[in-house]
Amino acid sequence: MQYYLYSYLILFSLITAIGCTNKNTTEKLEDFGTVGDFSFLERNGEQISQDDLKGKVWLASFVFTRCTGPCPQVCATLARLQEKLKAIPDLRIVTFTVDPERDNPKELNLFAENFRADPKRWFFLTGKEEDLHKLIKEKFRLAVGHNSPEQSKPGNEFIHSPRIVLIDKAGHIRGYFEGTPTTPEGAAIDKFEDKIKALESHILTLAREK
Repeated sequence: MQYYLYSYLILFSLITAIGCTNKNTTEKLEDFGTVGDFSFLERNGEQISQDDLKGKVWLASFVFTRCTGPCPQVCATLARLQEKLKAIPDLRIVTFTVDPERDNPKELNLFAENFRADPKRWFFLTGKEEDLHKLIKEKFRLAVGHNSPEQSKPGNEFIHSPRIVLIDKAGHIRGYFEGTPTTPEGAAIDKFEDKIKALESHILTLAREK
């Protein structure tokens, strides 16, 4: 009983703190449809499917371990969120590789350790490239693919979105958020920190839903 009361008080404190520091986080979230069925191999060797995420609020991201572009920054942003919202038991982070031919569970595990990813709360998934890219394009509605031969250099073999996708407990996509503070061209993202605070607020709101 004391544990649940303590968890509730932490959650209430987080909601109050974020609400007081950012008045622009109350915008209504849209519904972009469901993610749908998927099943991929996690870095621990187990299969993770959409059923494992039912009843959880989760964040999706798309990276590859050899990436010299936005991937490390996206994961750094997620690491911040993992730490900031660690008191929310129903939050999960799911990172899909866009380069599954090279990103096997061992590579993903080494990569995840760089960001202190909690293996119980932050999953790194791999599988068939065709299936992963299809899910990203058709369900998450984000671009992904091989870079052109002219642009395809080590660490830049793939085109993919650096955005973070917010999914609710029913598996519905509720929003897209910036994963990096700068654009691919190096320009600063306008009000990046405010957008991260807004994402935190939305996560807390969705976590309260039954």
